[in-house]
Amino acid sequence: MARRSFTVVDITEILTHWHAGRSINEMSVSLGADRKTIRKYLAPAIAAGMVPGGKPLNPNEWTELIGRWFPELTDTRLRQLTWPDIDRHADYIKAQLTVGVHQSTVWQRLRDEHGLTASVASFRRWVAATVPEETRRAQVTVLRDEVPAGEEAQIDYGLLGTWVDPSAASDARCGRS
Repeated sequence: MARRSFTVVDITEILTHWHAGRSINEMSVSLGADRKTIRKYLAPAIAAGMVPGGKPLNPNEWTELIGRWFPELTDTRLRQLTWPDIDRHADYIKAQLTVGVHQSTVWQRLRDEHGLTASVASFRRWVAATVPEETRRAQVTVLRDEVPAGEEAQIDYGLLGTWVDPSAASDARCGRS
């Protein structure tokens, strides 16, 4: 079974249902979450002395509590195990991206020359979270001006495979030259 990621909204829903008096089994079926997972997210509320049926909380109050109980949900840096390794090279990365070096090239140089063990996907997430202006700049597509018909010729070079003239092929099968 695939691993499911929970967001603040998901946990708010779990806590709201629990606070309304629904059982863990009912929540498991209706929310599609494992009972152990539900217990994990209920544990801080129970430890804080909250009980089902108490004073109702609005979603903003739940969100505030969830932020304190599960800070990794609101601060992505706490979930990323390899980011501290990448952080050590922050100045180098920013300098390389500023002069136009592609992210994958920067990652490869860090891996080969500095022993970085983070994956390229982790590196790209770090760049997106830490250096967003460079990320957006790299994703921009620059459109060319329209050229009037007949002004330019454009040729794409590439090997598409072997093309056989169907009439020449049928002549060869019939014994004609």
